[in-house]
Amino acid sequence: MARIAGIDIPRNKRGAISLTYIYGVGRSRAIKVLKEAGVDSNKKVQDWNDDEIGKIRSIIGSSFKVEGELRSEVQSDIKRLMDIGCQRGIRHRNGLPLRGQRTKNNSRTRKGKRKTVANKKK
Repeated sequence: MARIAGIDIPRNKRGAISLTYIYGVGRSRAIKVLKEAGVDSNKKVQDWNDDEIGKIRSIIGSSFKVEGELRSEVQSDIKRLMDIGCQRGIRHRNGLPLRGQRTKNNSRTRKGKRKTVANKKK
């Protein structure tokens, strides 16, 4: 099991795919890292040697914010938006979608399970 940035990446997948298991590393960034380290992106993780793993680990550690550091930065950015009371901060606080989506009959992921409201009696 190769361990990079505190994450055990899957051994039986290609390098470009398995690096995306690290928070903050997507497909394009994974391919760039592998190219910089001189590792074939189609090569499976189980075929990497210790030297290649060390190069990849050092590139990711020095070049990018990943995992805990990135998560805490994102959380602090959201907290800052909520503190200054801007539109996006208010939407975060209320648990509604931020980027202009309709909320009448969609956005269940953001709003959570339906809360039925009874009719007012006449």
